[in-house]
Amino acid sequence: MKDGRLSCVGLGMVLGAQLGPRARSHIEQADVVFAAVSDPLVELWVQGMNRDVRSLQPFYAEGKPRSETYRQMVEAMMVEVRAGRRVCGTFYGHPGVFALVPHRAIAQARAEGFDAVMEPAVSAEDCLYADLGIDPGTYGCQHYEASQFMFYQRRIDSSAYLILWQVGVAGDRTLARFSTGAVHRQVLLDLLMPDYPLTHEVIAYEAATLPISQPRMERMPLSALPDALLRMETTLVIPPARPMRRNQDVLDRLAGLTE
Repeated sequence: MKDGRLSCVGLGMVLGAQLGPRARSHIEQADVVFAAVSDPLVELWVQGMNRDVRSLQPFYAEGKPRSETYRQMVEAMMVEVRAGRRVCGTFYGHPGVFALVPHRAIAQARAEGFDAVMEPAVSAEDCLYADLGIDPGTYGCQHYEASQFMFYQRRIDSSAYLILWQVGVAGDRTLARFSTGAVHRQVLLDLLMPDYPLTHEVIAYEAATLPISQPRMERMPLSALPDALLRMETTLVIPPARPMRRNQDVLDRLAGLTE
């Protein structure tokens, strides 16, 4: 195994409250720390744990394809790994959830013969379950990135929760925009209408990121979706619209196995 090493860790969602001890250890012991966080307060907090913290945020730019941004972020970390340094990438939430860069960086490091690990952390999904009081085991949950949900044919089960991530950029085909508008959301609404009535209540959710802030849990009818305030970090939660249907054939078969 080569000398360089890469670790990708999650900071959790709430500043200073959800960082695990293993993730903290990776940050403190690294030679170089890269921070992919958009909040300057969070970056200052990370700087308090290591003397060499470098922001990845400058790689973002309006109109610049995110695919190029992500490639540059991975390369910035790999340059230091190849130089034999212990590198730690820090990311909001869980480093493996809606975070392409950590997965690609770890795969690249391992392909080049370096040790690379990912440490799990509290994600926005974890906060969503707690804040909205949802147990995914009760009715089940379907999770999709909003644009992917629109671009591909999916089978909706309206007896379970439907959770659409990054709904603020729903329908963006360029990967270069930070938001889309009402016309794109109308396409999403049209896609949902066969399975959900326009009066069905949905929730625009955003996890809290500061100890003094509250999560956003704005309830609205589905019909309000095109004109709602939806940001890149907004998640659309669609509760079940119909009861679960028993699969009597399977139940009868299972009953026969116990008789």
